[in-house]
Amino acid sequence: MPVRPLFLRLPRTAPTLLRTTLRRARWATRVQFLNLGFIAGVWGVHVPSIKAHFALDERLLSFVLLSMSTGSLVSLLLAGRVIAKLGARNASVVTGMLFCAGLGSSLVMPGVATLCLALGCMGAGESMYDVAINTEGTTLETLSGRAVMSGFHGMFSLGAMGGAGASAAMLRLGIEPTMQLIGVAVVIVAAVTIASRGMLEVHPAAESAQRHFTWPRGVLLVIGILILCGMLAEGVMYNWSVLYVQQELHTTQERAALAYVTFAGATAAMRFAGDAVRARVSERAMLLTGTLLSATAMTIVLVVARPWVAMVGFGLVGVGLATVVPILYNAATRVPGVSRAAAIASVSSIGYLGFMVGPPIIGAIAHASSLTAAMTTLSVAALVLAVGTPRVPTAPAPRSAPPRPA
Repeated sequence: MPVRPLFLRLPRTAPTLLRTTLRRARWATRVQFLNLGFIAGVWGVHVPSIKAHFALDERLLSFVLLSMSTGSLVSLLLAGRVIAKLGARNASVVTGMLFCAGLGSSLVMPGVATLCLALGCMGAGESMYDVAINTEGTTLETLSGRAVMSGFHGMFSLGAMGGAGASAAMLRLGIEPTMQLIGVAVVIVAAVTIASRGMLEVHPAAESAQRHFTWPRGVLLVIGILILCGMLAEGVMYNWSVLYVQQELHTTQERAALAYVTFAGATAAMRFAGDAVRARVSERAMLLTGTLLSATAMTIVLVVARPWVAMVGFGLVGVGLATVVPILYNAATRVPGVSRAAAIASVSSIGYLGFMVGPPIIGAIAHASSLTAAMTTLSVAALVLAVGTPRVPTAPAPRSAPPRPA
């Protein structure tokens, strides 16, 4: 039985109630993006902890990370159907518990095989949670009639900065990595559950009659390939940036974490500004400028090879990559005949291949040469994004700023 749209279920005489519901849902969704980012930030800092605890070299570490990406990809095949059945609100709770369980148990696993199982669960929960909250976000953007997606992704980056900063502080205080991950997992489960209460109870009914998954082709395929490059570039930063600064630039883990904080903080700042920029600048111009900036900044970081340059350069990489995924997700939801969750899951099914193929590629290059050489994959991915930008479907023309009175 089709679900009636939220705005049809509300009394027609209660526009204030509708505005209050949407405002509450926007804040709840911001918190959910913050939760996901916090987990990503904590995880990025503790990739070296995983490497040291299980005595992994770069090649073995890359295959451990691959198990996480594999779980993500498998989960995406089911995301549209699961979210259609449970709703974005309930799906966020279930999948939030799953990825927190994977994170919290990772350092207590007895061996590499069980570690891969834990990280597979973490990846599966994280990707479906990602689809659920992005589905909520695009729905809120449509119902609100104003751009909000970049701000939501800004909350993710703010959470990543907070997670990395918190982990760096706990390392400085001498708190064991195992206790850190367990404690963070417990706190985020509670935060996800509480925030979910403010999300929309239902989504528009039109989605119930649309496909819950579609194999990407045509425009969705193009967008998916570009998201692959964007996620590969972001994956380099999330999984390898702390290890690069610690290992190649010879700093401590807590100092290396600050370079990641710089990346996440700059990404957050740009994403918060992104919706205002989208109202005045074309999305294609934003994509082209940002990707070229990221490629240039990372190249300078790798050539100069100094910790302070990495701090500044990672910030510029963050600014450049900040609006790539929000813009491309929005472009996917404009494709007719496919539900929002299905469109996002479809392009993400290719995009998450960036997380899948990234670790083996980087691990193989690092094993054969150096991690510095492997990090050049970010510059290459950013350049591919720049070349593919003209193929991105255009959004409605941005509104020009009203003229100031004389």
